Formats: sequence, structure tokens, C-alpha cells
Amino acid sequence: MNASIIAVGRLKEKPFRAMADEYLKRLSRYGRFREIELPDLPEPANASPALEEQVRRREGEAILKAIRPGDYVVCLTIPGKPWDSVGLSKHLDRLSANGAGEIVFVIGGSLGLSPDVTARADEELSMSAMTFPHQLARVMLLEQLYRCCRISAGERYHK
Repeated sequence: MNASIIAVGRLKEKPFRAMADEYLKRLSRYGRFREIELPDLPEPANASPALEEQVRRREGEAILKAIRPGDYVVCLTIPGKPWDSVGLSKHLDRLSANGAGEIVFVIGGSLGLSPDVTARADEELSMSAMTFPHQLARVMLLEQLYRCCRISAGERYHK
């Protein structure tokens, strides 16, 4: 499997960067996995809804520029489809077998994703009904992709 993660914001804190790098290293034996980090636009304190929408729109424009025409886009959203690890693994296998382009997972900024980005998505994935910091969500996604690859390869994984 080949996959990318487009994420708004950088992994600045060393523990998150170290965990992400470890999972990217582990994933390298299963395919090409990469991160595309986009700038997290500043959000003024007490921003109006209109200003928040402007930030989401500008971040969305950057995300859409990073997506290629043949990419299969999966946006991480709270209302997205929740999968268990085995189900997600089988789903990603089916996508790959059916000739989906590169699978691109999108993690928005602190204000969420613009409607233009979710409209471009082929599907939405929910990691939980809870909200997580974006750095943690990225590490969790990388861990789940690694788990999915192990499941697909018939290797042992922790349930």
C-alpha cells in the first residue's frame, strides 16, 4: 500500500515527532508512506465565525493543492465512519485491489476542515467521537496504518 498523510501543522514536540518517525520507519517495509505538512494558519484569540471560516478556507485551499487528481481522499472527521482495525485493514486492501490511486488521509487544522475539502473526499474516517490534539491524531493514524499493514500481511498484532 502507498499512502500519504496531509496534515495542517507541524509535529513540533519531540515525543510526537519521534513516535511518528518510528511508525514511518516501520511502515516503510510495507510500501511508500509519507507526510505532507502544511502551515497551520494563526488563529487570533476570540476570532469571529467569519474569521474562523476564512482560516478554514485558506487551509483548505492548501490541502486541495496537495491532493493529486487520482488520489483517493480520506478525511479524518468526527462524524466519519468508525472502523475497527481489522475492518479498516480489509477496507484499505479492497481499495488497493480495486485500483484506487494513492490513499491520502487528511487531518485538518484546529478549526477543522473546510467544506471544499470534505466535498473532495471519497470518504470520511472517524477515529473516535472524542476530539484529539492534531499531533496525537497523526501518531494514532500512523499506528493504525501500521497495524493494518501487519494484519494484511498475516502478521501478529495486538487486539
